[in-house]
This record gives sequence, C-alpha cells and structure tokens, in this order.
Amino acid sequence: MLLTETVRVALDALRVNKLRSLLTMLGIVIGVGAVIAMVALGNGAQAQIQERIARLGTTVLQINPQRVSQGGIQSTSTVKLTTKDVDMIVQRSPNVLAVNWQQDRSLQVVWKNQNANVQVTGTAANFPEVRGFRLAAGRMFGAAEEAGRRKVAVLGADVLPLINAGDAESMLGEQIRIAGRAFTVIGVLAQKGTTGFGDGDEQILIPFQTSRFQVIGTDRVDDIWCLASSEDSLSSAMAEIQAAIRRSHKTRLGAPDDFRIRNQSDLLSTLSETTATFTLLLAGIAAVSLLVGGIGIMNIMLVSVTERTREIGVRKALGATRGNILLQFLTESVVLCLIGGAIGIAAGMITATQFSRVMGWRTVIDLQSVVIAFGFSSAVGVIFGVLPARRASALDPVEALRYE
Repeated sequence: MLLTETVRVALDALRVNKLRSLLTMLGIVIGVGAVIAMVALGNGAQAQIQERIARLGTTVLQINPQRVSQGGIQSTSTVKLTTKDVDMIVQRSPNVLAVNWQQDRSLQVVWKNQNANVQVTGTAANFPEVRGFRLAAGRMFGAAEEAGRRKVAVLGADVLPLINAGDAESMLGEQIRIAGRAFTVIGVLAQKGTTGFGDGDEQILIPFQTSRFQVIGTDRVDDIWCLASSEDSLSSAMAEIQAAIRRSHKTRLGAPDDFRIRNQSDLLSTLSETTATFTLLLAGIAAVSLLVGGIGIMNIMLVSVTERTREIGVRKALGATRGNILLQFLTESVVLCLIGGAIGIAAGMITATQFSRVMGWRTVIDLQSVVIAFGFSSAVGVIFGVLPARRASALDPVEALRYE
C-alpha cells in the first residue's frame, strides 16, 4: 500500500467516527490549553516583578535601625540613626553615589474642608534621584529650601484622592495644613505603584530640616537610602556602609550590628524565584491532563483495533505490510493529537486573554511554552499510538479474517 494511500485510509477512519475522534481529542485540547494559560499567568506575575524591580532600582540600598540581641536577650531600645551616620556614609563610601535620609510620621492633613491621616516624610532634596520617583507636576524642593526650613510640600500621587483634590496641576500653589501648620504645595509625584517597602504614592514630602524642627521635632532618622554606583559594586557599597555606621556608632569589634542593610533586588529576586517555581508547578499540574489525554487516545485506538480486526485482515490479504498497518494506526493517533494540540493552543490563548480582560490578571503568552505544549502533544500521539499500532500490525491475517 502506498504511503499516501495509507494516510488517506487513516484520515477516512477518523472522519467516519467524528464524535469519537472529537471526544478523544478533548483531553489533549484541555491539556495544551491549560499549560499555555497557566504559564501565561506565571509569566505575567514574573513580568510584574521585573517591572517592580525597575521601579525600585536594583542599586538602591535601605538602612534601618534595629534592636540588638545579646545572650538571647533583646535590648528594650532601638539604637537610632541620625544625620551623623549619613555624613559618615558620605565620607567613607566611595561606591555610593548619593544618600537620602528621611523621617516619617502619620499626621493629620487638611485641605479646605477635607482631612485625612497621611504619612508625612521629612526628606532631603535628592529624594527623586535616589528613590527613583518622577514628578507629574511642579518641582521638588531644593537644598536651600531644606536648609531654610521652608514650609513647602510635594504630594504623592495617591494623596490627591484622599483629600478629594483635583488633578496634579490644580494643586500647585494650594495651601494645606500638616499637623496644624500651613504648607504650600509645589509639586506632585507621578504614580509609581506599590514597592517592596510600602506604598510610596501615599505620602507627603517636606524638607527634612522643616520636619525635624517644626513638625516631627526630632533628629532621629527612620531610613537611610543609598544609591550604589552599579550592580557590580553593591557588595562593596554594603561593606562600606556597614563599616561607616559601625564607626559612627562606635560599635565594638565582634559586637553585632544595631542596624540592617536591605538590598531590594535580593528581595524581589526571591519573589521572582518563588513565582517561577509556582509557574512550573501550575504547568506540571496542567501537563497531567495531557498524560490523561494520551491514555485516552491509547484506549480508543486499542478499541479501534479490536473493532477493525477483520478490516486489518482484509488489507493484509490484499498485500498491506506490517509497516503499512503500523503507519495507518500511528497516523490516526498523531493526527488526533496534532488537531487537538492546535485547538488547545487557540483555547489557551483565548483563556489567557480573558483572564487579563475580565479578572485584570497580568498574562504573558510565551512562544516557547506554545511550542513545547504542541511538541508534547505530538509526542503523546506517537508514544501512546505505538502500542495499538503495533498490536494491529502484528495480527495474523488468517486469524483476523476469521474474527467476528
């Protein structure tokens, strides 16, 4: 039997049993579609994490004070950070490009007849540079305004709806009251989104010296932010910062640090790795349905061999070889998987798109996952089609013709 004739016979057999063929393909369709949709969800989560890393800046370090435990007993007070620590970092950290420091409190903010509790952050003029923020309107206060203790404020993007304000431009020049003191709004930050260390959009920035002497009333620094010169120099910068603060605090040799340095990229890398593992888990669970679909194809093909035993005997009596019979049944199995895989790819893409549109979940369809899923479905057709095909080709023509 010619190759083309063998393939034609296989396709005719599938066409005759349309409903059975459709139901047989269903497992492959569900499996391929589920793999693509689940991987798209996982890739979307990873893409969001990558965007978050870009917003934070991979070269930004955060220094916080912390309590020290000695002999299993934790101290009752936290050693505070001050501007002296900042000066020491600037002097002794050549791999640090810029240093920003801040103190923050949740205070009552009033604008016209609206009021809200908002985090007020006293900070230096280089806040946007170090923290990676942009201005949507207006400007940032300068070093002269900070030194002069001017009552000026820059609003975070999410502060506007809290006080029922209009757009960013309309708030420029407006007077707001922070802890009972009048401040002039000179700028509004652009939306940045939730970061690894809280919501940077829901805060009001004021000059550090103004905060220190007129609002919060302390020289205590809650956070110090350092911008390293490059990702390669992060380790060196962290070592320099550690040595500088230990020197500033006059920490004895061998004593633990009374502060901690947090690397944002490390934190988000951990999140990224967790998401990647979760994506593989989802894809693995979805791939099980492909296996189940393959078993279903094998069962149906075995039933088909039994039903068509007499037909196989007739074909062998007419000159069909074992290879012809093997190819015929193998073709049926592979065609079912290929068509099911193609339909599954379309179903997976549609499902991923609907997740994004209806539920608002970020999805990223990966071409590699599509190719792998389709290739896997093809392999399922070959692997699970071999046994029925070999069984059909091994039938004795005389016995097959006697079969009722």
